[in-house]
Amino acid sequence: MERYLKAFSDGYTGYFTYLVNEILHPGWHNYFYWLVGLSASIWLLEIVFPWRKDQPVFRQDFFTDLFYLFFNFFLFSLIGYNALSNVGVQAFNDLLGLFGIRNLVAIQIQSWPVWAQLLTLFVVRDFVQWHVHRVLHGVPWMWEFHKVHHSVEQMGFAAHLRYHWMETFIYRILEYIPLAMIGFGIQDFFIVHVFTLAIGHLNHANVNLPMGPLRFLFNSPQMHLWHHVEKLPDDHPHGVNYGITLSIWDYLFRTAYQPYDGSHLKLGFPNLAQFPHKLADQLLYPWRKFIP
Repeated sequence: MERYLKAFSDGYTGYFTYLVNEILHPGWHNYFYWLVGLSASIWLLEIVFPWRKDQPVFRQDFFTDLFYLFFNFFLFSLIGYNALSNVGVQAFNDLLGLFGIRNLVAIQIQSWPVWAQLLTLFVVRDFVQWHVHRVLHGVPWMWEFHKVHHSVEQMGFAAHLRYHWMETFIYRILEYIPLAMIGFGIQDFFIVHVFTLAIGHLNHANVNLPMGPLRFLFNSPQMHLWHHVEKLPDDHPHGVNYGITLSIWDYLFRTAYQPYDGSHLKLGFPNLAQFPHKLADQLLYPWRKFIP
């Protein structure tokens, strides 16, 4: 028990120290200022080269999405996620120890060239996230949490990080084992995380990016808008275009759907009018569905 309490305490103190250091010491290896810089740059692209020219610069729920952006990227970890995840990792390792398993690493990837390590991390992580995303749409109780992300009615870059905090637990739990088996540590995530952050912002942005043949490899604003459409095709009632960064998984698993380049599609889901607009109500909404 003492080890779990220490892991919990270290999660708080360690992340608080990290966050303060991020804010007070700008640098190239700094998530906080990468988030600010990328967000400002892509918002500027939306202003200068808008795809939907009639969409306001401060679109519907713009400031709500900005809160989600900083909350999900930083504040949630400070409030408790980092501490709880430390305890979870410790408990999982203890469980493995009961079966005599001391190390999950199956592939010694550290001996590979750095570029090969990063490429492998990027592809494996994106593949796992594609499947998790599909599960979020297909499992009813998970969909209730994912509805927060799909409640956006006017698409913009900040909608990228508009999601319920419960999704963080779902993604990280399902990612942990496959990434641990190929020996990745948190220090390996920086370059990949910044790259996927930029692509995720762009995929939700009010910009039109002609992709050409690259559309079969990378996601795009045109393709991702169809993921958020209210009326889904009959043969894919749970969703289409699940790609996070790469679109290739959707083409391989036949969930790609982009009948035309529509800029003014009706977004959301059935009965969106009954979904709450206030931030606190959105965060409580899934729990109220389960607890009368």
